[in-house]
Amino acid sequence: MKAVQFSRFGEPEVLETVERPTPQPRPGEVLVRVRAAGVNYFETLMRRNLYAVTPELPMVPGVEVAGEIEAVGEGVDPVLSGSRVAVPMFAIGRPNGGYAEYLAVEAASVVPVPEDLSFEDAVALLVPGLTALHLVRRSPPRGRTVLVTAAAGGVGSLLLQLAWRAGAERVIAVAGGAGKLDVARSLGADLGIDYREPGWAAQVRDATDGRGADIAYDTVGGVITKACLDALAPAGELLFGALGRFDLTAAELEGMLFRNQSLKGFALLPLLTPESLRADLAELFALAATGALRVIQGGRYRLDQAAEAHRALEDRGSTGKVVLIP
Repeated sequence: MKAVQFSRFGEPEVLETVERPTPQPRPGEVLVRVRAAGVNYFETLMRRNLYAVTPELPMVPGVEVAGEIEAVGEGVDPVLSGSRVAVPMFAIGRPNGGYAEYLAVEAASVVPVPEDLSFEDAVALLVPGLTALHLVRRSPPRGRTVLVTAAAGGVGSLLLQLAWRAGAERVIAVAGGAGKLDVARSLGADLGIDYREPGWAAQVRDATDGRGADIAYDTVGGVITKACLDALAPAGELLFGALGRFDLTAAELEGMLFRNQSLKGFALLPLLTPESLRADLAELFALAATGALRVIQGGRYRLDQAAEAHRALEDRGSTGKVVLIP
């Protein structure tokens, strides 16, 4: 089978398409023919050895796939053959292996995909969908003005819709460029603000009669976090979910205390259990399949175009979810 790996750290060019043996399902496992594999920003950090954990090389990236069960191992019901499934690898202790044509996993770890939901959309609802769903649960937006960063991205585009469904009074979208802001508005954002404009936090305050946003969902980090803090209302919540890019100083944190503001950390994996994972994905899949939740696709690339997919994410030139099509 074909797979994409990197044997050294560096720029996107280190990604190479190689031939690997097709895995065979062991007892209790199924063999999934991958039809779509998600590409995530943290995988670009792993490729550059800038992630929290240094991966063992060579490595085949990828933690979210969707496809069809092609074969079953001993002890698995043969009726599962041909089933459409998604595999949330990140949640089952499989931190790599998704950029490939086939994947062998435990049968209990796959999640059914409805017939009227594409494999690409199913993949977009794994890491991004679960992240957006749990961000809303961590800081419920009902009756509040919320700010969503990277609002046209894989997480942000879903988050602003879920915030509306959860009763947000107003959704302010922050993104880079007119095209991305148009996407955010088409998904229901009341106001779109370009983060590339100096002092954009003042636009948030102006739009809220000087008060600011009650909740800022920040999945970007760095200088964006500081601007989110400037845009935050007294007693507001800054929900931070950008691993490795937290730059607030002690003085800025102390200022939050005097304004009765709170900082909440967000990490997805500790919030997931086997039972909640299946239920949450079933909910997201059903919403998307019925059109109640719109999935934005940010680009479809062949396996041998994985380097281009990584560049699109690093250059922030994509909207929605970037996927590989083996």
